[in-house]
Amino acid sequence: MASNLTERLSRLVKTMRGQSRITETNVQDMLREVRMALLEADVALPVVRDFIARVKDKALGQAVVSSLTPGQVLVSIVQKELSATMGEGVADINLAAQPPAVILMAGLQGAGKTTTTAKLAKHLIEKRKKKVLTVSADVYRPAAIEQLKTVTAQAGAEWFPSTPDQKPADIAAAAIDYARRHYFDVLLVDTAGRLAIDEALMAEIKALHAQLNPVETLFVVDAMQGQDAINTAKAFKEALPLTGVVLTKLDGDSRGGAALSVRQITGVPIKFAGVSEKIDGLEVFDAERHAGRVLGMGDIVALVEEVQKGVDMAAAQKLADKVKSGADFDLEDFLAQISQMKNMGGLSGLIDKLPTEIASKAGQADMDKAERDVRRMEGMIRAMTPLERHKPELIKASRKRRIAIGAGVQVQDVNRMLNQFEQMRTMMKKMKGGGLFKMMKRMGGMKGMPGMGGMGR
Repeated sequence: MASNLTERLSRLVKTMRGQSRITETNVQDMLREVRMALLEADVALPVVRDFIARVKDKALGQAVVSSLTPGQVLVSIVQKELSATMGEGVADINLAAQPPAVILMAGLQGAGKTTTTAKLAKHLIEKRKKKVLTVSADVYRPAAIEQLKTVTAQAGAEWFPSTPDQKPADIAAAAIDYARRHYFDVLLVDTAGRLAIDEALMAEIKALHAQLNPVETLFVVDAMQGQDAINTAKAFKEALPLTGVVLTKLDGDSRGGAALSVRQITGVPIKFAGVSEKIDGLEVFDAERHAGRVLGMGDIVALVEEVQKGVDMAAAQKLADKVKSGADFDLEDFLAQISQMKNMGGLSGLIDKLPTEIASKAGQADMDKAERDVRRMEGMIRAMTPLERHKPELIKASRKRRIAIGAGVQVQDVNRMLNQFEQMRTMMKKMKGGGLFKMMKRMGGMKGMPGMGGMGR
């Protein structure tokens, strides 16, 4: 959806250049493109109609500020309305209850409930400093309990044991008793899913809800289900007093469609989004930022957060001090930089959050190849002795051959890597004594960066 809508809107913005005001014709053209893109993205028809009506209402007769073009104003209106459709800003999770605060996870089988339960546990431990217990009330799916045990351990939370021969009500009662006695802040209850909605599933989850009286009932839905996600959301909303939605697999191909529909159909906010398969791949959902992503403006804030999360600030400061003091940048420092980048989710994870204009250019270069090259570089540096890493000038022909054999590459690959390292070292030398600032000044700073301006917030 993202790329589709972006392409259509950017084509439209180009055709509208030079026009001084927003007219009925302008708006009609744009709305036709937006409508097609939303329907192709599997957004529910009532949601599309409502959205189009609101945009039309806001856009008609709007004067264009001298610094903007009609295209930019229209994109800005679409972004604001997209944000409003998905919810206003950030909806936080409610933990205001007598401990343990119970959170009930509901949804169909395969939506990613068990993994999301562990991701949420990790989020609550790291971001909210809570003591978290997880329990599985799924006694039907083979290995569901074991799966939760495994992912809970990865998240650093505690798991409460249950067995398939127990009744869900008994499991819930035992877990809440244990959580009270051991002073847990939060109890996460993973429930059974089905391949389709049936009466038995709904009756069971209703009974669990009545027994546990949770502070949050989160509906977990696969963002790639499209129209089916809407029907499921409707059924769960009728059966349970949902408090929030978790969208999983938002890194898949159908970004946005389900996000737009589910929020409007259920009337409850989207609280979290699953953005990768990793245990830390859960983001607090921000409607405004997601709308920016859908429109191809990228999510620079998420990119900055990703960088902050993955970067070891102490190590970065140490390197900065080293460069400042005039000490030489060596292969050990180069290796540290590679490791930092891997911690940030690799190149493709970062590219995804850039504005489409920049990301598409980067995408032309083969990202898989780039990541493969980075891994090979790491292998070559690790095949060196500590002395060679500190003094790269020692690496002559025989040492290069040994390193190449050790890393499973050719000698020319070692030469290429050493050349890249030399370029990096030269750049580091320029940074000493404010050289970077001078370089930026010469380049004209950030003014000429594509994709940074223009699109109104």
